[in-house]
Amino acid sequence: MSEIPVEQHPLEPFLPQHARLLMLGSFPPPRSKWVMDFFYPNLQNDMWRIFGLVFKQERDYFVDVEHKTYRLPLLRDFLMQRGIALYDTASAVRRLQGNASDKYLEIVMPTNLSALLSRLPECGAIVTTGQKATEQLLQHFHAPLPAIGHCVEAYEGNRSLRLYRMPSSSRAYPLALDKKAAFYRQMFLEVLGEI
Repeated sequence: MSEIPVEQHPLEPFLPQHARLLMLGSFPPPRSKWVMDFFYPNLQNDMWRIFGLVFKQERDYFVDVEHKTYRLPLLRDFLMQRGIALYDTASAVRRLQGNASDKYLEIVMPTNLSALLSRLPECGAIVTTGQKATEQLLQHFHAPLPAIGHCVEAYEGNRSLRLYRMPSSSRAYPLALDKKAAFYRQMFLEVLGEI
């Protein structure tokens, strides 16, 4: 039996200089599931529909329905303007089942969160978008598990941070899109002060 290969993270962190919020998933899905070269690239993942509902009251605002992809330039500009950074809690993984499921991801190298945060001096909140990402983040900060939609306080040196646990944007997570969006809406209001 051959050893399962290690995958290195295929994307650079997306880090607007003035970002106040860092969103962390676990790791991108296999390339075969991508419709764009950016975070949450699977058309079956609802993250960018959640953003559309929360910020534009239109679920497909960031979705190019006709071409079955996302409106990446629009999305990147929006994230830059709002100061929302993106990356993942793992920099290298093994896919134990060859799919996108967090359940079958083995983290070989966690992301260096201290180095990431040093590049985001205005960031005061971190959001995780699934169970594996949440576990990895809380391990780094030695913080307790918050309820979904809530946060706990943690420190990086002298910097106080709010660590939010959000429902997964994967359709495998059993919660309706509008209910997921309601959790995210409340978090964005608390962190960004406006929608």
